[in-house]
Amino acid sequence: MFGQAILNDNLPGAKQHHWSPYTDNGGTIVAVAGDDFAIIASDTRLIQGYSILSREQTKLFKLSEQTVLGVSGCWCDVLTFTRTLEARMKMYLHEHLKPMSTPAVAQLVSTMLYHKRFFPYYVSNIVAGLDQDGKGTLYSYDPVGHCEKNRYRAGGAAGAMLQPLLDNQVGLKNMKGGVLPNITKEKALMVIKDSFISAAERDTSTGDGVIINIITKSGVEVMHFPLRKD
Repeated sequence: MFGQAILNDNLPGAKQHHWSPYTDNGGTIVAVAGDDFAIIASDTRLIQGYSILSREQTKLFKLSEQTVLGVSGCWCDVLTFTRTLEARMKMYLHEHLKPMSTPAVAQLVSTMLYHKRFFPYYVSNIVAGLDQDGKGTLYSYDPVGHCEKNRYRAGGAAGAMLQPLLDNQVGLKNMKGGVLPNITKEKALMVIKDSFISAAERDTSTGDGVIINIITKSGVEVMHFPLRKD
């Protein structure tokens, strides 16, 4: 199911056999961090090619009351990676009698991805949460563990489409005289919702609904809103 075999018997001469252990099951992640909050959201559509496998599959995984991981890509790799990460965090909790902080989770994710660098997880990761000072923070990764700390980030199927929108609306890139303000929670929510509405119009693997996790010192609040289902 998660591999693809290609064999063309109609061509004369040599034949090429090809098999890939990876597939892309879609999914888009968008996250924005503020002074005292972090918001991360994902769509709920899970695909295989042009088929929809599920319309209600979140790509957000709550790791603690201060940290949420967003993962999209090859769904079998997503499940393997998140289950291993959750097990490592439980081991840390039992050994140190406290949950792992968001920066520590970010470092652990980087280490786990780098450990598999010769056969990488086919996933796009964003870690969102609060740091030790209660400030919102985000970390994004490439498949082999390179980590970058951000204030806003889009990833997954529509990531390349939505990142310029975040650059403009949140980062104020290429805007003359623009002073980068501390974004409010309401503004961040509006930008995230508009981003997914835009992505659903252009990307067939993004749609059905959006799940939003709002991380504050009080915990993780979950919101839902629908997207187009075609």
